[in-house]
Amino acid sequence: MKQKPSFNEERFLWQQGFSAIAGIDEVGRGAFAGPVVIAAVIFPKQCVFSDPELHDIHDSKLLTPHKRQRLAEKIKREALSFSTSEIPVSYINRFGVGKAAQLGFYKVATTLSIKPDFFLIDAFWITRLKKSVQKPIIHGDSLSISIAAASIIAKVYRDEIMQKIHLTLSDYGFDQNKGYGTKIHQEQLRKLGASQHHRTSFIVSTLKSY
Repeated sequence: MKQKPSFNEERFLWQQGFSAIAGIDEVGRGAFAGPVVIAAVIFPKQCVFSDPELHDIHDSKLLTPHKRQRLAEKIKREALSFSTSEIPVSYINRFGVGKAAQLGFYKVATTLSIKPDFFLIDAFWITRLKKSVQKPIIHGDSLSISIAAASIIAKVYRDEIMQKIHLTLSDYGFDQNKGYGTKIHQEQLRKLGASQHHRTSFIVSTLKSY
């Protein structure tokens, strides 16, 4: 298993005088269908978890769906503040997934109930915020607990969206693939074409390479 995240990044910033540190992550960037979802989480300064299960926080991709669901609810109770943003396929198809993620980053950064004084982001700068109050961290969801917590909330939120879409559109297996380009999903796309939930320009260029 990958290295477990810690509060080391947050602790360094707390020692520098920052108090409201927001961890931010996005889910769904590489999917063929569905929205991009971004989440932000602020834990209390010098946080000590009241629930021991919160020490299991990790990159959401390394957790089972049941574990993610349990942790998401506990993170929300432990956090000082959290927020989520869903950027729809219509926006992604018009402006691209990069701009969609940036819009989501900015939305969660500015809609937290507590104003952050620093941001830790998984891999990306938030282009509309000052660089002096943010730090992008490669593999941040494996290093920072705040980023990992945001990844869990975003993943649970997006998976629920894809499950609901599956109830009305079961042909593509969204309940299993969550919109990602699995072999079965690609076969169904070739057979049925894209639905209104698909990222048209992205999947056309991707499928041509197979």
